[in-house]
Amino acid sequence: MNRLRSNVLFAMVAIAAWNVSAASAHCGACGHGDKSNSAKTADIVGTAASAGNFNTLLAAAKAAGLVETLKSDGPLTVFAPTDDAFSKLPSGTVEKLLADPDRLGAILKYHVVAGNVLAADVVKLKQVKTVLGQSLDIDTSNGVKVGTANVVATDVKASNGVIHVIDSVLIPNNDIIEVARSAGSFKTLLTALDAADLTGALRSAGPFTVFAPTDEAFAKLPDGTVEGLLKDKEKLKAILTYHVVSGEVLASDVVKLNEAKTLQGQAVKIDATNGVKVNESNVVKTDVKATNGVIHVVDSVLLPSASGQASAINANRELIERAIEHGARLYNDGHHAACAAVYEVAAMGLLNASDESISTHEKRQLKSALASVAQSHDSTNNAWVMRHALDNAYMRFSALAQR
Repeated sequence: MNRLRSNVLFAMVAIAAWNVSAASAHCGACGHGDKSNSAKTADIVGTAASAGNFNTLLAAAKAAGLVETLKSDGPLTVFAPTDDAFSKLPSGTVEKLLADPDRLGAILKYHVVAGNVLAADVVKLKQVKTVLGQSLDIDTSNGVKVGTANVVATDVKASNGVIHVIDSVLIPNNDIIEVARSAGSFKTLLTALDAADLTGALRSAGPFTVFAPTDEAFAKLPDGTVEGLLKDKEKLKAILTYHVVSGEVLASDVVKLNEAKTLQGQAVKIDATNGVKVNESNVVKTDVKATNGVIHVVDSVLLPSASGQASAINANRELIERAIEHGARLYNDGHHAACAAVYEVAAMGLLNASDESISTHEKRQLKSALASVAQSHDSTNNAWVMRHALDNAYMRFSALAQR
């Protein structure tokens, strides 16, 4: 980057950073002369602004709409790249990122960890999970490295967390979410994944194969369908997981298949006699690689069979009915521990089911019940804890079956 471009860029980010700093200073001055306010430790934004060497980072946070997040109660741990760290990026990179808030936001979230992780904690870890959903490797064999960056200063305290200073900007892995975001034609899909709380799952190790509908594919749905789905989390989740297959299934594998079982539990039909079709949708692009799987682009949204979902719901109801019938008989005969064990097995069966008929809420309740009884030696109490969890799940399945 020539000297003129460098000066222009620095001026741009410095002005934005000054605005953030000035806003922080103004907020700090709202105490009407109360000296106790000025003595308080600044938040992460204020602390970074005072340091004077995070101008680009603060400008980036403002451009990505993350200033309020970094000023929230937290606590948050920020691996903060200095201005020198940003200057190491290829010429024009910062300008492009400032004009692309989504990509910029993803990069910044890759530098933030929930919680207060001090240096003494960092050196004991092999990985930390960022608020983006991806993890950062930690290497303490020669100093401390987080991802590809060296930690050059630690434990810069703020009122809502801590800053560790790093000498390079961390770039997220090109996982399925980032590949879809970069493509620019999957905005509706990405919005839907966020609404269904599935973004994190598709950032995990996988691998996954995603039959990804474009924005145009979603636009083919009847008016109001997308808006309705965004308000119905469970139905949306079922539809989205119907587009995902476990494992990396490349185009050369797809054409050899007649069907593929999805994470939703039902299988999609595959027809390679004239191009490749998944159900009634055409595959228009194949083998878009990501670090945790592969994307095949489809021109229509895939919709699971209502009867298939109903079958899964009924199967879960029958499992609970059998468990309660057997467990109640054991409990009434005085075998409380055996009763609890039957209920535990049923709960684990529900959690291990491949379909998505059981919601995140029910899964959380069942896991909580299992964790509770694992720490208790009171077999009577354990039986009732597990029975209560199964009853709640059964009520949910019954409600779904009546839709």
